Amino acid sequence: MGDNSPRLLTVAVTSRALFDLEESHALFESDGVAAYAEFQRQHEDDILGPGVAFPVVRKLLALNQGASPENPRVEVILLSRNSADTGLRIFNSIQHYGLGIIRATFTAGEPTWPYVKPFGTDLFLSANPESVRSALRHGIAAATILPKPPGETAAAAADQIDTGRPAGQLRIAFDGDAVIFGDESERISREQGVEAFGRHERERAREPLSGGP
Repeated sequence: MGDNSPRLLTVAVTSRALFDLEESHALFESDGVAAYAEFQRQHEDDILGPGVAFPVVRKLLALNQGASPENPRVEVILLSRNSADTGLRIFNSIQHYGLGIIRATFTAGEPTWPYVKPFGTDLFLSANPESVRSALRHGIAAATILPKPPGETAAAAADQIDTGRPAGQLRIAFDGDAVIFGDESERISREQGVEAFGRHERERAREPLSGGP
């Protein structure tokens, strides 16, 4: 009999996806790491605006309401390419918004995705497409959270879109191809074309699909 006991859902999110870091990221791209570090130190008491992943993270953490602190339903882990020094502003912002994020890793400029698996992460959210591709290549479920231009991210995260459902309700859509299921069919379509894809699907119509990341 399968194990139906509740299991902790662990989600890793990068600081650039969680908070609006586009201004400082642009400074990093133009002036380098030293200018970026100095900027963050000078603004460590300035609270960061919500990033594009902020609403999702807040709703994920809300699933812990009613659960005991010792047995949460969801854990969100922060991964950041900041150093522990420049990351102080990020932790100040976490505390300001009351986000229940306890564990974090600061890589001091190194890629964040290699730290995903050691944390036993179920899903990795990042604003860096290359990090997401690297995670997927290593069998880690990951998704790119696309950042918006500076000044728009915070407003977009705060806006309430009328969807006809409760504002705090969390809904997630998963792509079947190469996400829930394997990418064999998608690779055939990409490499050999639509006709080969159709033939492949007809020939294997009764074969179960392999699992995806």
